[in-house]
Amino acid sequence: MLHVTLPVSVKTFIAQSNGTIIYFPQIYLPNNFANAQLINRSIRDIVNQLIKNQYDEQEADEFDQMIGTFEIKANERNILSITFTNYAMIPFAAHGLTFMKSLNVNVETGEFYNLEDLFKPSSNYLEKITKIINEQIKHRQIDVFSDEGIETILATQDFYLVDQTLVIYFQQYDIAPYYVGLPLFPIPIFALNSLIKENGPLDILRGN
Repeated sequence: MLHVTLPVSVKTFIAQSNGTIIYFPQIYLPNNFANAQLINRSIRDIVNQLIKNQYDEQEADEFDQMIGTFEIKANERNILSITFTNYAMIPFAAHGLTFMKSLNVNVETGEFYNLEDLFKPSSNYLEKITKIINEQIKHRQIDVFSDEGIETILATQDFYLVDQTLVIYFQQYDIAPYYVGLPLFPIPIFALNSLIKENGPLDILRGN
């Protein structure tokens, strides 16, 4: 009998008060309540951390506006990838500030993934991805702080998964001026085939 893994059910909630509106998801796993609780707790932690980041980074007591949103990037084969963004502007500021974080999890096992969990432990994935990013910076003519591009990514680098693609991203000001926004670097899974960890999320998404 063919086993079909359906997308996870997701419901949107809204928290709103005094110029602040936060949209956030909660997932439903009727046959795995414990994992649903675990993932939803992590979602709330990320949303709250983004809010805290705004207060800390902008040294603010209040904001003229704060908007929190999310996007479901992958929701297939038990792999769930969600991005969360928070934009906030303090009074009299020239512009606001945006932060992004992501959650990448196997809803069946409850395993949360860092970048290092996607690749074979002995592989040179950091060097490979860094090289691809620097090639994209040059080809796309992205204005970054260093003429040499980035030095290296880290095993904890922010990322999300979408459409057979690994997307590496950086926060505002990390590697580029404000007007560049949040630099995103999509990397097709097939470009990393030999480095991918067996039974890891990339392996699952490519259908192995």
